[in-house]
Amino acid sequence: MADDHTLFRRGLAGLLSSYGGLQIVGEVPNDGDALAFAQEEKPDVVIMQVQMPFERARESLLKMSEISPPPKVVLVTMFEEPRYVRELMSLGASAYLLKSVSIEHLTGAVRAAVFDPKGHHIVVGLPQEIIGEVEGGSGGVLTVREMEILLLVARGLSNLQIANALSLSEATVKRHLANIYPKMGVASRSEAVRKALSEEWITIQDITHQDEEEQNDGAASSSS
Repeated sequence: MADDHTLFRRGLAGLLSSYGGLQIVGEVPNDGDALAFAQEEKPDVVIMQVQMPFERARESLLKMSEISPPPKVVLVTMFEEPRYVRELMSLGASAYLLKSVSIEHLTGAVRAAVFDPKGHHIVVGLPQEIIGEVEGGSGGVLTVREMEILLLVARGLSNLQIANALSLSEATVKRHLANIYPKMGVASRSEAVRKALSEEWITIQDITHQDEEEQNDGAASSSS
């Protein structure tokens, strides 16, 4: 993990470490140190902050692609400029996420990167109006909203329940699912869930995590 905000980096590392199958092997303050660490330790994934100037991230991505085997790179940032997103994705980034996304979205992006060795899928966490500019006709881009809906489908929610949970219309949920299926190479929600689980984009822990939280909240309410 590379981020110059120590509290953010350490807090995120702690959250990621609590998820099954994820292990933080190193923390560094910038992309230059991330490159040196990746060259030495060969991690599976580098979660790297993107800052201005973008030339630094561009150079680091190019050099990381020369590592054998190259790590998957998940970029986190506060910047939403579509042309930078397209360029960094074209240099091999597996995900481009705003720092405002949830921990579930980030873990999903990390798993999608690791278990998609040919790089057919890219997770993008940006506002919807930016997504259209970023996709550029690519069929392999999964938006954060699509990842969120996929998780809720895996939790057994109906389209109407998902719509209510996300404050969307049921028709919008159906439209998102219609976009998800061809991107994943599946034809139904059950196939999408099976593939997401088999490739570990989503884990059983992700599915049951909400239930555990609700149980804990209920216990806390009872005790108070």
